[in-house]
Amino acid sequence: MKSYNSFFGKSIEPRMTADLTDTSPIEEGNKEGTKNSKESLSNQGKASESPAKKKSSTNENGSKELIKEFELSQQKKKVPEVYVGDTVKVGVRISEGNKERVQPYEGVVIAKRHGGINQTITVRRIFQGVGVERIFMIHSPQVASIKVERRGKVRRAKLFYLRERVGKATRVKQRFDR
Repeated sequence: MKSYNSFFGKSIEPRMTADLTDTSPIEEGNKEGTKNSKESLSNQGKASESPAKKKSSTNENGSKELIKEFELSQQKKKVPEVYVGDTVKVGVRISEGNKERVQPYEGVVIAKRHGGINQTITVRRIFQGVGVERIFMIHSPQVASIKVERRGKVRRAKLFYLRERVGKATRVKQRFDR
């Protein structure tokens, strides 16, 4: 066999891998002619899986309960019902140095996503002739407040078509029944 020089000058000989026709122990048992090999395989699988599954299921249930409890403790208690099409004013906490202030961000909700602690809203507004969208996590500590200014009457779940519109075409009809 040829020897190859490595980067560090040591000679390394290539190793031949084992014969590619190696068989697993299960297949060797079949070749030897053991009776009821399928039954023995199924019994082995059942015996080895049951204790492991019991342990993992109890750990998973306990951890899932802990996660659910933690998420409930982190969620805000009083969050207004926000629908797509609503005009909202979101108070965003901004820290500048050692000071903290709340800056309002007003716009139309064009999308809602996820649920629970991961719930987000996408708010779009026009600032100096340019469309600006921000995504807010409702339960984030950075969101100080959410106030619904007016309800919108829309027939879609996502209002991405507003991105192509300018001027008066971006207006959403007002809804009075909510």
